[in-house]
Amino acid sequence: MPGAAFFDLDRTLISRSSSLSLAPAFHRRGLLRRRDRTKAMLAQLVFIRYGAGTSRVGRTAETGMAFLKGVPVEVMREIVVEAVDSAFKPHVYRDALDLVARHRERGEKSFVVSAALQEIVDALVAELGFDGGLGSTAEVVDGSYTGRLARRLDGGAKADALATLAREKGIDLAESTAYSDSASDVPFLEAVGHAVAVNPDRTLRAIAAERGWRVLRFRDRAFSTR
Repeated sequence: MPGAAFFDLDRTLISRSSSLSLAPAFHRRGLLRRRDRTKAMLAQLVFIRYGAGTSRVGRTAETGMAFLKGVPVEVMREIVVEAVDSAFKPHVYRDALDLVARHRERGEKSFVVSAALQEIVDALVAELGFDGGLGSTAEVVDGSYTGRLARRLDGGAKADALATLAREKGIDLAESTAYSDSASDVPFLEAVGHAVAVNPDRTLRAIAAERGWRVLRFRDRAFSTR
């Protein structure tokens, strides 16, 4: 069985929090108050500087779902698609897409695996040419979000998701590679044969040094902001 490549999203594939990046788009739709948008922008700055510890991931997920309560799923999908060019693509790392191309040359598929909502992951998978993606799933009733998560894909849940995907797709995890920036993703990195720390936070940097994991620094953007 072939291996595959699995990319975390925030601060690994892109330089920022994907969920917080949608705040301006929600504000334009009248779904987010100015004060809440300011809070999201401040949280984005903290995230860029310090990364996402487990507690930060949880708080961001819970806050994001509270904003989405009562919003139709189709509206969310429209917002994400409309925001791809402004909120996401200018922050995609060229180094990550270069790695996707190299894995493809070796006959390995590439997947996004993120705590971000599945709707966000799906849009980026389609836009950037990945072979698939896994994200957190929200509880939906009558086509609208309830404000609660059905599955939060972080920590050990990511590792479990990889095992399931590997069985379904015939992927050898021992021959696979996972990329992430955060110590909260250690179970995800341990699930494959080749773990790579990308722009790691302090804790992950120490773990990578102890275990001999490869460390990469992504800086260049893949798309022009003009």
